[in-house]
Amino acid sequence: MASKKRKESPEKEEEEEEERVKRRCSSETSFPDEFLKRILDFVQCHKDRNSVSLVCKGWYETERISRTSLFIGNCYSISPERVVKRFPNIRSVTLKGKPRFSDFNLVPPNWGSDLHSWLVAFASAYHCLEQLKLKRMTVTDESLEFLAHSFLKFKAISLVSCDGFSTEGIASIATYCRNLTELDIQENSIDDLGGSWLSCFPDNYTSLEVLNFANLQSEVSFDALEKLVTRCKSLKALKVNRNITLEQLQRLLVLAPQLKELGTGTFSEELTPDQLTELENVFNNCKNLETLSGLWEASSLFLPVLYAACSNLTFLNLSYAPLESEELAKFLEHCPNLRRLWVLDTVEDKGLEAVASHCPLLEELRVFPADPSDPDVVLGENIGVTDAGFIAVSRGCPKLHYVLYFCRQMTNAAVATVVQNCPNFTHFRLCILKPCQPDYTTNEPMDEAFGSVVKRCTNLTRLSVSGLLTDLAFEYIGKYAKNLEFLSLAFVGSSDKSMQCLMSGCPKMRKLEIRDCPFGDAALLSGLDRYESMRSLWMSGCNLTIDGCRKLAKEKPKLNIEVIKEEESEDDVQAEKVYIYRTVVGPRKDAPPFVLTLE
Repeated sequence: MASKKRKESPEKEEEEEEERVKRRCSSETSFPDEFLKRILDFVQCHKDRNSVSLVCKGWYETERISRTSLFIGNCYSISPERVVKRFPNIRSVTLKGKPRFSDFNLVPPNWGSDLHSWLVAFASAYHCLEQLKLKRMTVTDESLEFLAHSFLKFKAISLVSCDGFSTEGIASIATYCRNLTELDIQENSIDDLGGSWLSCFPDNYTSLEVLNFANLQSEVSFDALEKLVTRCKSLKALKVNRNITLEQLQRLLVLAPQLKELGTGTFSEELTPDQLTELENVFNNCKNLETLSGLWEASSLFLPVLYAACSNLTFLNLSYAPLESEELAKFLEHCPNLRRLWVLDTVEDKGLEAVASHCPLLEELRVFPADPSDPDVVLGENIGVTDAGFIAVSRGCPKLHYVLYFCRQMTNAAVATVVQNCPNFTHFRLCILKPCQPDYTTNEPMDEAFGSVVKRCTNLTRLSVSGLLTDLAFEYIGKYAKNLEFLSLAFVGSSDKSMQCLMSGCPKMRKLEIRDCPFGDAALLSGLDRYESMRSLWMSGCNLTIDGCRKLAKEKPKLNIEVIKEEESEDDVQAEKVYIYRTVVGPRKDAPPFVLTLE
């Protein structure tokens, strides 16, 4: 009976819920509709607008009509038809698809998240759609061509970690979106058929403000790029790929000294002294730069040409530039206003000491491994970055509130010192590369390290844990992480008790990602009353069974519980990969054969 109800009534249940929302307040607000609409124009946060819609029928209706921007964190949580029915005046949509672990190849190809049905629904209702931001969606060339033809006022597209399309789809956008201001292509799995797509922009096209093709691999038509930059006088962000030479970059910067964001190509080339001086003079004219990235194969010989353009930098992304400590130190001397810094661990602890000395305003630090596939690689006499560099940054950068730190060893005492120096962390992502690594000085678990994080950092919203952790660490997290929304776990925990502690605490948890942890059915079912208030739960490499997942499905029919079975040889007992998320539209209709949706 429960299964039958689930199939027949999701839309009816949603309509009844909307009616309950409208009746929630018996008296109407005294604000005139137009006055309330003007107030809501200043409310940009999606969470705040959602709260406004729950006040009463009048506010619900005004918010519904006046909303122009929409964020959908899971494309299967609702249908496109229901979206366009509720919100008739949307101009900007942010849409996310696959689980985040798809970035680590844990989600099979052809899993889903196809964009096309969304575009068809939008085309029937949102004739004034201007902006589309997509993350982890499957986007075909046909969909991009449909987009280009269907929305005459379309202005901006951002594709991040998407797949399924090629540069031919990008060519359609360039050809037909005559009002395009932003084309941003980041970290996508794209079929790169060559750089001719840049020649598809019309000769009279002048509106481009943002162009990012840094992660495309093929050579582009530089002649077409140069003409495009010449025409687009309002260009403020340009990020090119590694095939753009220093000589070509110089020509582009002469044409666009007004740039605020720049991603360079390869930063190593044979130049004469005169050419080097000319390049330095060009950068000296780039007084407005706030973001700098790229710098592939950066050579210490050429880095000084950048110094004159660094005084206003707030974001420096060196995640593709394997700089050493001395090179980074000299660079940072010229970046007094830096707020965000991304580096490789080739800078070692001495490089992070330079960060502490020269970046007092730093708010975000990300340290990536230069060779993540081989975490035991020893770089010279050192092993990348350690606890010493982490402590140094915390002492010199008191405003630090976001950290992503890949390292090969850490101590409890170091983490406690870091959060004592910087108690305002909102994002704390410590990734010890070797799984189950203890405190390397005491050989104790890293429980007290993360205990100190959640006790001290009361504003923490995102946490990634690693190293050797027992149930005690999760007792701390469940008890103290009152504002935590996003938690990522891998190779940690002693027993089901770890997850049970999380489910009995962490009242604001929205997303939980778990891989390769010793959690079974008891752990899963401990969150029975929590999952409908969360956006999603991912579990892979744990000790779940199909029967345990079925019990959850039976109790919570409004959840989609998907078991991913990649190989036919997988048994019918264990659930190797499970993705659970709330939805108002029931099981998705495009699930591939290897996805079993439980009811």
